[in-house]
Amino acid sequence: MTTKAPLERPKSGEPFLLTPGPLTTSLPVKQAMLRDWGSWDSDFRDMTAEMRTSLLGLLGRGSQDYDCVPMQGSGTFAVEAMLASFTPKDRKTLILCNGAYGKRAAETMAYLGRPFAILDKGDYLPPRGEEVAEYLAADAEISHVVAVHCETSSGILNPVEEIADAVAASGRKLLIDSMSAFGAIALEPANLQFEAVVSSANKCIEGVPGFGFILARKSALRAARGNSHSLSLDVHAQWVHLEKSGQWRFTPPTHVVAAFLQALKDHDKEGGVRGRGARYTRNRDVLVSGMRQLGFETLLHSDWLSPIIVTFFCPADPAFAFADFYRRMKARGFILYPGKLTVVDSFRVGCIGQMDEHVMRDVVSAAGDVLKEMGVASAAPSEEALVERARLAA
Repeated sequence: MTTKAPLERPKSGEPFLLTPGPLTTSLPVKQAMLRDWGSWDSDFRDMTAEMRTSLLGLLGRGSQDYDCVPMQGSGTFAVEAMLASFTPKDRKTLILCNGAYGKRAAETMAYLGRPFAILDKGDYLPPRGEEVAEYLAADAEISHVVAVHCETSSGILNPVEEIADAVAASGRKLLIDSMSAFGAIALEPANLQFEAVVSSANKCIEGVPGFGFILARKSALRAARGNSHSLSLDVHAQWVHLEKSGQWRFTPPTHVVAAFLQALKDHDKEGGVRGRGARYTRNRDVLVSGMRQLGFETLLHSDWLSPIIVTFFCPADPAFAFADFYRRMKARGFILYPGKLTVVDSFRVGCIGQMDEHVMRDVVSAAGDVLKEMGVASAAPSEEALVERARLAA
């Protein structure tokens, strides 16, 4: 049932980005970038301070023990900055891996030349707290654990609360990559313990690309002095400079920060983390229900579907070709995301950004029309895909 008036459609007529970021932004966010700012000027220093305070506020209870350090570059830059600044050089870090971003964290650690171990769940099963506890009990050399909050290669929402409980009970420290979930799914320090969490401007806050941010315990920030391998990605050095001068160490993405402040105001008006998460959850539910009615099957059981992005199996019908499906959906105003499954063909549909349930109904309607145009009689996946899903659910 429709409960709210539709959000405004993009004024310039660009297609909706059904991706996990960059994503569709509001007109006020775009308009906020239409003036220039001096990075050294007091006005921009005030903007930076406001942004840091607002992001800490999104943590909720327990945020007083943390501070916010913005970091220029893409989300991966910020993840590397977190890993390089907070993981030790003489102890192991355990990477919880169930998709592309866990693998990227492991690759980063390899580049850093730091010891690490991997708890590999394949591509699309969640790491559970019990098995994390067992792994940590068996290896006393592990000091830190890295978990991906929402693994967007499959769309799975990992059980970060039980992971955090297991890590804390083992006396280890948790680092969270919440790149695609922060701002829509709560991460209250009062409810779960972590040393640092990383995200970026162009995800659930609905800003534009250009910087990431690390929310870290102040004690961890102080202890990180001299630990980073990098001049530009040193979180401790960036933090100290911000605290002393109010400025970023190197040229900040001024227009992106201005847009992000507008996005934060919009986020607050929507009801903060709870309100944003509710809209995304409704988007997912409308999308999944409609696509299933068309005959599409989701990779994941409903219990594991995140409100961020959903993976669908490609139809087995020989008339279906994803490249053609993509092109026809784009012509109707919707840009999809290719799949990352290696065993079977799939594609992904994002639920985040300036979109609502009305848009998701249009997505489903467009998908149905495109299937008819392509001559696809059934959207059902191959038997191989169903076997793979059953294996994953076992």
